[in-house]
Parts: sequence; structure tokens; C-alpha cells
Amino acid sequence: MKKVLVIGAGGRGLTYSRYMGELKDDFQIVAVAEPNDIRRTYMKQTYGIPEEMCHTSWEEFLSRPKFADLAVIATMDRDHFAPAMAAIEKGYDLLLEKPMGATPEECVAIARAAKKKGVLVLVCHVLRFSPYFRALKNLIDTGRVGRVIHIHADECVGHLHQSHSFVRGNWGNSDRSTPMIVQKTCHDMDMLQWLIGTDCTRVHSFGELTYFKEENAPKGAPERCIDGCPHADTCYYNAVKLYHGEKNGFSKSFIRSATGSPVEPDSETVDRILRESNFGRCVFRCDNNVVDHQTVNLEFEDGTTVSFCMSAFNKGGRHIHIMGTDGTITGTSSEDCVTFFDFKTGVYEQLNIRDAITDDSIDSGHGGGDGGIVRALRDRLNGFMSNVAICTIEETCRNHLIAYAAEESRLTGKVVDMKEFEQRVGGLE
Repeated sequence: MKKVLVIGAGGRGLTYSRYMGELKDDFQIVAVAEPNDIRRTYMKQTYGIPEEMCHTSWEEFLSRPKFADLAVIATMDRDHFAPAMAAIEKGYDLLLEKPMGATPEECVAIARAAKKKGVLVLVCHVLRFSPYFRALKNLIDTGRVGRVIHIHADECVGHLHQSHSFVRGNWGNSDRSTPMIVQKTCHDMDMLQWLIGTDCTRVHSFGELTYFKEENAPKGAPERCIDGCPHADTCYYNAVKLYHGEKNGFSKSFIRSATGSPVEPDSETVDRILRESNFGRCVFRCDNNVVDHQTVNLEFEDGTTVSFCMSAFNKGGRHIHIMGTDGTITGTSSEDCVTFFDFKTGVYEQLNIRDAITDDSIDSGHGGGDGGIVRALRDRLNGFMSNVAICTIEETCRNHLIAYAAEESRLTGKVVDMKEFEQRVGGLE
């Protein structure tokens, strides 16, 4: 059984803790560092953690001699680097929430430190472990489409997800977090490289914040939705309706994250958040600066190209079109099947995701990826090395650098050479 220190018990930390708690023979959560009193108490009570092993910050735990096998680091983006480096120095294996660092230099430093110390750092690129993307990887690797020539992928953020997380929420301002192409889609950059199987060589990107800004606020809209907006009945982003759960399709997890509660908050708590926090502000009157749409073109060393689009203006989900020399695959991550068009037969075939997977079972959370990565971590810590979705820390770092290079390209208008970029930010060799 591996003893676990959890650093950060927000949405992601609670999720990984829950899956570890279900694997009682494999993991024991023995300590938690979390500044939010409600979440820290929830962790203490749920996992039977002694009071003296519950702290508001990580520094006290990582100043001690090593007392656990694994540290889960699920803090905010700009708070990943310091605890990660301290935990690596103490010899902890890590489950590190993405992005692995708040700058490309931090990513390189973590990768170099982990390699030098000889510890496992598994970054939470959970898409690799979801049934949908494992099925796509299997179909490519078994040659169904022949040689992959081009992939078009869409990260449909969703208009409500954008408003919650990337306008009002924790990731709306890159000065507090990271650029959106890094925070939201380092998942996708990693997944695309994994599907193709070779290194990215060049990156080019365009995008900006177009809609969610003050000039687009409707006439007469107040600073806060709760203060009687004249457009309350027609605005898609009316915070009163969204956070009181009156809007169909708005995730309850968004309501919990807005209030800082691991359980369903009461109406009084929601009202207080609407009056005091960013989550109650008019969606056009926040301090957000991250993009609401961005495109990225990628070139890989085998000649494969990728066109990737991230946009807020949709319902949400991930769509992909894989084009090969023998056929094409199209699919949507929320569905149970993908469509294969075979050049040899000229026939469309619906392939069930379950039939296209050759390893473990399907569960929920990022399409099964959350549980999948925890099980893969368990197996790797126990010496089983066969899971094809786990990658080296160097590969993880390089895939993060693709996202950072995309942001540099967006800001400068230049094509970024990945080898030159990697050397410029510290180099992995």
C-alpha cells in the first residue's frame, strides 16, 4: 500500500483522492495540505486523516523527512512548481496536475529534476487514459487508416464552461494562472503527439479575446447579475440563474467550485458568492484576459500536420477527424462510437469504443480518464510497465512546450521552431 500526501484539495485533488480512496488495498491518504477550511475538513473526515496531518499549506509537510510514498499536487497553476520541486528533492513520486509548470522554464526544470532524482512524475494528461482516446490510438497503431497524414481536432470549450472557468473563474486571467492554450489544451497537445507518435517540429497560432469584454456588455448591465440586470431573462450568462441551478445543463461541479464547497451549497451560500466573488460579476465586466478562440497549426517530424481549434462558442466536447492513406476516422468524445471510412471498400463503419479498446474498463470522469490515470499510476508504482498511455517526463514536458510555443506564436505572429524553442527555455538533454 502506498501512503499519499495530497497537496491541494480543490476539484482535481478531491477527484484523484476519491479514486484512490476506492482502491483501499493500494492507496492510503495520510496527509492533506489545503487552505480552504471546508475542503480540508472534508478530506480529514472522509479519509480518516489525523488532525496533526491536516495543514493549510504544503511547506510544513515538505520540510519534514519523507513520510509518504506519493504526493498528489493539485494546487493552482502558479503553485505547482515550488511544491513539485520540493517533493522531488525529498524523493516523492508525484501525480502532478496539469499544467506541470506556469512557464516553459518551470516545465523543463521539473523534468530535469525528476530525471536526476530518479522519481516518477506522472502529469495528469487524463485524456490518454480515457476509453475514447485509447480507442483512437489503438485504431491508428493497428493500421486501420494506414499512415496518418493530417488530423483536424476541435476543443469545444462550451460557452458556459468558458464563462465559469475562463472568464469569471480561476483561469480567466493568465497573470494569475497560465495562458488558456496551456491550461485548457495542454491535454490536447499531448494527446495529438501521442496519437501521431513523433515529435512536433513547428508551431503557428492565431487567436484573441473577442467577445467576453466590457465593450460587448448590453446596455444598462450592472457590475453584478444579482443587482437587477434588465437583460436577466435573455442573457445566457445570468449568474443568478446559473449558480442557483435554474439553467439546464450547468454542471453542479461548477456551482461547488464557485462556493469552494465539496458538497452541494445552500442558497444563502450561493447568494453570498454572487455578491462577493467574481462568479457573480457580469460576464462582460470581469478582469479576464485569456482568449475565447484560438487556432494552432502543427507540423510533425514525419510530415504529419495538425489543425487544432479551441473555441468557447459551442455546447462543448472534443471532435476529431483523422485522415490517413487507407481511410478516415471521425468522432466525438461524448459518444460511444467512432466512424471509420475504408478507402478499400468505400464503406462507412460504426466502431464501438468498447470494441476498439484492448485494455482496462470504462468509468466516468474526463470520459474515464480520471479513474484510468489513477489505476495506471497504481500499476506503475507496483512495477507494471505495460500501460501504453504513460509517457516519460521528457515527453510530457515537450508536449507542454508545444502549448507554450503556440502562445508565443499567437503573440508574435511567428512560426516557432520547436528545437530552437526547447533550447531557449533550458533544454532537456
